[in-house]
Amino acid sequence: MNLYSAPFWLRALYPKELVWRLPASNKEIYLTFDDGPVPEATLLVLEILKRYQVKATFFCVGENAEKYPDILKLLLKEGHAVGNHTFHHVKAWKTDYHSYLSEVEQCSRLVKSNLFRPPHGQINRKLARTLSKDYKLIMWSVLTGDYDKSLSGDQCLNNAVKNTRPGSIIVFHDSIKARERMEYALPLYIEYCLGQGYTFRKIE
Repeated sequence: MNLYSAPFWLRALYPKELVWRLPASNKEIYLTFDDGPVPEATLLVLEILKRYQVKATFFCVGENAEKYPDILKLLLKEGHAVGNHTFHHVKAWKTDYHSYLSEVEQCSRLVKSNLFRPPHGQINRKLARTLSKDYKLIMWSVLTGDYDKSLSGDQCLNNAVKNTRPGSIIVFHDSIKARERMEYALPLYIEYCLGQGYTFRKIE
């Protein structure tokens, strides 16, 4: 079953420390990108965001930040926020507790942020309790599905459009695997949201 929004029953199954959406008195939404930085995709995202004067939050994989430190610096220079996405993009349900915390710590040496998003959306209560002492644990309310090669760009766009509400946290990916669908859907999604009166914010 593919879920492109986060229904109440799903949120209820996860630890209470997780943030699935943000308060919004106005039509504010939060665009996020996972799995970069990589030159093949992140630079394209930055070009699109600059075109529309939109700020976003990038959850960076540590080994990519280590390979491409100039792109990490560019994200910050252009006014975007960054977050920790572990060093090797590991799955919490297949990684022991101490190894997982080591992954987060290793990434934190490169990605200076108090924001954390667990790769693959996987986390358990023990990890959430520990990590919430130092990080704001950011999940999502809208998944585009751009990482899924079985979807078209139009399907990714529709997933985002139909599930967006004030306060939504939207996930795209600045990865090589997602690039084709992201490149198609992202500018059209931004244009749609701006046309509906939404304002894009980075997560502070």
